Amino acid sequence: MNNEKTILVIEDEKGIRNFIHNALTTNGYKTILTENGKTARTAFLSQCPDLVLLDLGLPDVDGLTLLQEFRQWNKTPVLIVSARDKESEKVSALDMGADDYITKPFEMKELIAPINAVLRRTEIPN
Repeated sequence: MNNEKTILVIEDEKGIRNFIHNALTTNGYKTILTENGKTARTAFLSQCPDLVLLDLGLPDVDGLTLLQEFRQWNKTPVLIVSARDKESEKVSALDMGADDYITKPFEMKELIAPINAVLRRTEIPN
């Protein structure tokens, strides 16, 4: 798999954002870091990431609202990374178009494995 992919990280907590950034760059991914919905929308439209990691609890917008907007714009894979762990919330996010759902707290391998899997499924064959 070509890890020269760019991942948009939408996470308002600086410590978690830094952990995710370090995990991704260690595994060969490029990152775009945002901390709220406003900057995330701009980055999503202008940077055209290969995948999005989306926290649901953002300071200015619910992550599910962003997920709906992203799905209206294109089919870029979106993985939810959230502390919300109720089954109904996970099912709702997946039904709205999320490609996977990772519950906080998580280990690096729990983050990287679904990213690799989703990107493998969405790669265009040569």
